[in-house]
Amino acid sequence: MKMRVSVVQYHLHTIGSFEEFAAQVTHYVKVGQEFEADFVLFPELFTTQLMSIGDENGKALPIEALPRYTEAYKALFQGLAKDTGMHIIGGTHIVEEGGKLYNTAFLFYPDGRVGEQKKLHITPTEVKEWSMGAGDSLQVFDTDKGRIAILVCYDVEFPEIVRMARARGADVLFAPSCTDDRHGFHRVRYTCHARTIENQIYVVTTGTVGALPTVDFMRANFGQAAVITPNDVPFPPKGILVEGEINNDMVVTADLDLELLNVVRERGSVTTWRDRRTDLYTDWS
Repeated sequence: MKMRVSVVQYHLHTIGSFEEFAAQVTHYVKVGQEFEADFVLFPELFTTQLMSIGDENGKALPIEALPRYTEAYKALFQGLAKDTGMHIIGGTHIVEEGGKLYNTAFLFYPDGRVGEQKKLHITPTEVKEWSMGAGDSLQVFDTDKGRIAILVCYDVEFPEIVRMARARGADVLFAPSCTDDRHGFHRVRYTCHARTIENQIYVVTTGTVGALPTVDFMRANFGQAAVITPNDVPFPPKGILVEGEINNDMVVTADLDLELLNVVRERGSVTTWRDRRTDLYTDWS
């Protein structure tokens, strides 16, 4: 089984309407379609671009305003997934439930279904500045190309949750991210590499690039798309199948061979998943 993924380094810039946002999203999706991708991944918090539309006084919208775009956001991505026949992971969008904001990833299936995964681990900035709530459950998603999981940015820095995803059969982890400097970017990137080695899975990650000069906490972005593999002989020596140019507006595409994961789990140079010492520590399966 093979899975082709197109990964978007989404360029944030000030816009004046939802229609401008939709046109930019459609452009990236069409790039994935031209490469005949099975999955397209957008980054975390890219819909904060909608905050730059501003109010009647020209002031950026607050984070609390984003949920008013939820239905339009869903309709846009559902339509694109149906029209192109691709699975689209629409980065994350801020939704409101029970008076609380949640940073939520959405998986749009070609048949119109929508899967959701709330961010589970919330950064200090998200708590302090946005009062963001934390999700309370891990989802795995079955698709006709394989079983996947979606963990958002900071989530991938916690090895236990990725162990759980692998134990539930996920072979590919999608990790949409949004980081504002090199420190944050490399925290996420290095832990993505660690998760591929520990669990012998693929990790597909990307981040926002560009800037929203009027939007607090979105003025700086440092991002790069990458498809990361286990470090073993069937894969590239550095565990990087493809990566973008840092902070450029672009899409990168790669083919994931899921059978290679089974090969290295059974007879790789190391067999980290099989060799877990569950007599010493938790068996997440």
